[in-house]
Amino acid sequence: MTVRRKPRPVEVASLVGGVAVLTALSMWSRTDLGPLDFAVAALCVAAAFVQVWRPVSGALAATVLAVLSPVATPAATVGALQSAWRGRFHTAVAVAVAGIAAHLLQWVRHPNPALGFGWWALLVTVAYGALLGWGALARSHRELVWSLRERADRAEAEQGRRVAEARAAERRALARDMHDVLANRLSLVATYAGALEFRPDAPPEKTAAAAGVIREGVHQALEELRQVIGLLRLDDEAAAGGPVTAADFAKLIEESRAAGQTVEVHGAFELELLPPTIGRTAFRVLQEGLTNARKHAAGEAVAVGMSGGPGTDLVIETSNPAAAQANTPTVPGSGLGLVGLTERVRLAGGVLDHGSRDGRFELRARLPWPT
Repeated sequence: MTVRRKPRPVEVASLVGGVAVLTALSMWSRTDLGPLDFAVAALCVAAAFVQVWRPVSGALAATVLAVLSPVATPAATVGALQSAWRGRFHTAVAVAVAGIAAHLLQWVRHPNPALGFGWWALLVTVAYGALLGWGALARSHRELVWSLRERADRAEAEQGRRVAEARAAERRALARDMHDVLANRLSLVATYAGALEFRPDAPPEKTAAAAGVIREGVHQALEELRQVIGLLRLDDEAAAGGPVTAADFAKLIEESRAAGQTVEVHGAFELELLPPTIGRTAFRVLQEGLTNARKHAAGEAVAVGMSGGPGTDLVIETSNPAAAQANTPTVPGSGLGLVGLTERVRLAGGVLDHGSRDGRFELRARLPWPT
């Protein structure tokens, strides 16, 4: 992977200035300088400037100059290092081979009497090999750092996405709980309000009683809404209003009967106290079943079945005449109550089945009840 970015001014100054200083030292150490050497030195500084943006092209230019004069050696070797650091490895190998060949040809024009040709060839090969390895190692280290930085950025973005999804899930859970809690309570209020609308000639005491039920239903709806919000914001059991008991189911059924709904109960729990998770889920199942029956089969009896115990499954069942068989107008619904309830039961490890059978609408939830 080759990563390109715009070089910073300090990098340009460091590279060009470094090559210029090394070239000047190379010229200072020689006593046989001529006009060609000064021209090569100037061109080497220009080649170093090219290496900032095009390391391979600048390195090859300095390599050609190294054939003409030894003062180009610093620019050629720095170019080989730049090619290995910033270019592809096989390209850097080609630049290193060209540099070795250029310095072997340099021996023909400027032989070094202190070294034989064999030692010179070995020295040049080792030097370019070291530059190639150094540049490749620096390149690998740089890419590793960039890879880790990109991975950290992706992890941070992923964390942000998970937080957003968690917030969206919390809002969906809030919407489901608001539906479960308020639909049952407000359907009771709607039943009494409908009675007041269709019986304006009812005795004052019954009108007052119905108005009291409406007031109490609205008050309880607001109270339950507050509990739902508290449940979603806090994780402790106290925020959920404590564990669900068999008395909570009995109270829910009595409230439905008080609203004029006929509820027939079959079966019973073996324990008074239910585990919090399945207790709240089972309560919502029964609540949704009674609400749907009141909406779509008003005036018809609804059968409720409750059975189970620790180590077995907790089963909640409701059954009422289907809307087409009830001969009563249906109340419009969102259609999302059963969808949210199915998800709630699934998250609790259970299964929810619902549908019409033999002219009756049946709702059945099976929840695991650990020992």
